[in-house]
Amino acid sequence: MDLLKLENWPLLFICAAMIASGVIDWWIHKVPNRLTFPLILSGWALGLVHTFGGRLLERGTGDIGSSFVCTLLGFALMYPIYALGMMGGGDGKMVMAFGAWVGAFFRLQEAVEIVFFAFAIGVVVGGILALIMIIARGNYRENLANTRALLLSFVSSGRFDQGTEKRKAIVATGHKLAYGVPLCIGFVAYLYYVTQFGGHGLGN
Repeated sequence: MDLLKLENWPLLFICAAMIASGVIDWWIHKVPNRLTFPLILSGWALGLVHTFGGRLLERGTGDIGSSFVCTLLGFALMYPIYALGMMGGGDGKMVMAFGAWVGAFFRLQEAVEIVFFAFAIGVVVGGILALIMIIARGNYRENLANTRALLLSFVSSGRFDQGTEKRKAIVATGHKLAYGVPLCIGFVAYLYYVTQFGGHGLGN
């Protein structure tokens, strides 16, 4: 399958949407709901069309069930990181939107693998970028102390959310990384890999 072929337009569309989300996050440090919510809903709509035999998808084996499951997977992957204050809610909805569209195109097993590994690559890229930022700024002790304080706050409060004032204060003092950028890199890079070399989907 060739990602760049027009017949695979849903994949081209979600790649473009993820790039736009990453740029916006880098620019304003926020992925707005007016972008992510329509992406999630339109992904489900595409899954419904494919489920009932619509002709919008000449290729692809996804459906509404796969789209919905992958949306939930995106939420499940992001929530623990969001709860610790390490990523924003917009980043989570960005992952959910990616899952909705990937699930509408690929059958469930393939879609789940793509969402999981694309997310994992994004997290690794984010970790590398964060490490570069720390090295460039030379604030190793401050970041180590913040990380330790976040974990201790979670253990002591027993709350898996950002609700404690102490945890909010810790997060506010840290340097912000626009995580939409590494997530975008992971999404687009892995989707390109599986469509060009991984043998997923139809039209191989």
